[in-house]
Amino acid sequence: MRIDKMLANMGYGSRKEVKQLLKKGQVVVNGKIVKDGKEQIDPFHDAVTLNGAEVQYKEFIYLMMNKPPGVISATEDDYDETVIDILQPEDAVFSPFPVGRLDKDTEGLLLITNDGGLAHQLLSPKKNVPKTYFAVIDREVTDEDIEAFRQGVTLDDGYHTKPGDLKILKSGIYSDIELTITEGKFHQVKRMFEAVGKKVVYLKRVSMGPLQLDESLELGEYRELTEEEVLQLINVSKLEKI
Repeated sequence: MRIDKMLANMGYGSRKEVKQLLKKGQVVVNGKIVKDGKEQIDPFHDAVTLNGAEVQYKEFIYLMMNKPPGVISATEDDYDETVIDILQPEDAVFSPFPVGRLDKDTEGLLLITNDGGLAHQLLSPKKNVPKTYFAVIDREVTDEDIEAFRQGVTLDDGYHTKPGDLKILKSGIYSDIELTITEGKFHQVKRMFEAVGKKVVYLKRVSMGPLQLDESLELGEYRELTEEEVLQLINVSKLEKI
């Protein structure tokens, strides 16, 4: 990889700005000052410093966000703020994107990465990656609803869903529930409850596959995944069915 491309990819400036850094002798590779942006390096093995600070190259970025309501799960939008708009410049420079979507008014766990291969595998219907949601429902949720979800329900467009694992956490005029599904149809959780005559008034995703929402993250906050969390996701993506 060219040294100027590596530094630009890591967010140290545009190609033009990186060229100026090189001209000033601020970049050192394996103890030697490099001024030519065309210099080829191995970003994973060569020692690169900029103004004496080590530059650690990484190809992919993996972020966990506690998505706030009112923000859309997209890379760009002409009208609404997106989850990418929330990112710091040093993270946005990797051109990441959300893995799947959460509705505009839905909160909770959202994986953001630039690893297209992993994202494709996690979203593949063949993988049956489970996603768990906490929701508040505007009516009493019953054992009959649990059985209906276990069998799958028919949505307003005639689609019959795969089975869902519905758990009642608190029942009453407003019911707290937890629902695990393996699909990601448009507004699926809301439409599943509409199919049994009920309405979702609050929705939050708490897990995706092995990844659990870090409850220490405030709405709109995010962090990089740990190496262990990344490995867990990679292992899940390799399975035919989980």
